[in-house]
Amino acid sequence: MSRVVPLRFLLLLSVFVSSSAALAERVQALAALNQGHTDEAIHLLQAQLAQDPHDALAHQLLCRAYYSIEQEDSAIAECEAAVSNAPAISDHYLWLGRAYGLKAAGANPVAAFRLARKVVAAFEQAVKLDPANIPALSDLGEYYVDAPSLVGGGLDKAQQLSVRMMPVSATKAHRLLAMIAEKQGNPAAAEAEFRRAVETQPSAASFVDLAAFYQRQRKNDQCVVAIQAAVRLDRARDASLVDAASILTDANRSPQLAQQLLAAYLASPAKSDSAPAPKVHVQLGDLLQRAGDQAAARREYQAALALASSYAPAQRALKSLPAIQAAPPKAIP
Repeated sequence: MSRVVPLRFLLLLSVFVSSSAALAERVQALAALNQGHTDEAIHLLQAQLAQDPHDALAHQLLCRAYYSIEQEDSAIAECEAAVSNAPAISDHYLWLGRAYGLKAAGANPVAAFRLARKVVAAFEQAVKLDPANIPALSDLGEYYVDAPSLVGGGLDKAQQLSVRMMPVSATKAHRLLAMIAEKQGNPAAAEAEFRRAVETQPSAASFVDLAAFYQRQRKNDQCVVAIQAAVRLDRARDASLVDAASILTDANRSPQLAQQLLAAYLASPAKSDSAPAPKVHVQLGDLLQRAGDQAAARREYQAALALASSYAPAQRALKSLPAIQAAPPKAIP
């Protein structure tokens, strides 16, 4: 016997199917973004937003895609759209603050001043919405340490924030206390806090922070030891490898190890937009170019552009290489 399906059931089913399809597209886009397939992620997210312009999460992911290839204006527009469509989501404000910060880094002093105000306001709102958002707490703490009070920074604010952070993440709280001590010109106290962070959570990331401190203090031997500890702990081969390679490069130490770390990250399934693959390809290409291997450097720059065709640093790096010389014609016997 046939049965009539109620209209409300069909409507609910259509909403469920539509929502499931949107979720699947977002998951696919996030996977593409994490693996560095930026062009693919942008295409997927733009298609999703064409269907639903109010999809806040799709706007946030598109913001992150543009952020990863240093297109700050597009990143800001997308994160502002994410905030507009879902103003209660902490991470939307976190990424908006980061996008404003990216633009401020290349702006003139007047524009940078205005943007700095927006950066701190976004980070503070992210923390207000979710007091346990560790990345937001960390970014806000770094801002308080680095920025002058005129644009909302200050070590007193950083100190107060560290107290709030301690029950959420003792490791990140000790890291912030270390940054405060370093800013105050007290390297001994800073080292002690970085070491407390390591003892609280002996992870690759905490050893990388300690290594970066030693590099800034020009204690290069201790820096390398901390890097080696980080590499041993980082079995996933995640973004910590890229940070470690960057520190070695800044310290002018072990360039071959730095190359190996970057290559290991690019071959890892644990890639993420914390260290965008196009950017890492360019970083590796620069190291290879310094080592005199122009052909290998070219391959890395081309690999970056294959993932993100509009990535300007890769375009510039490729143009900076000498033109490939055509092989001379063979003599006719």
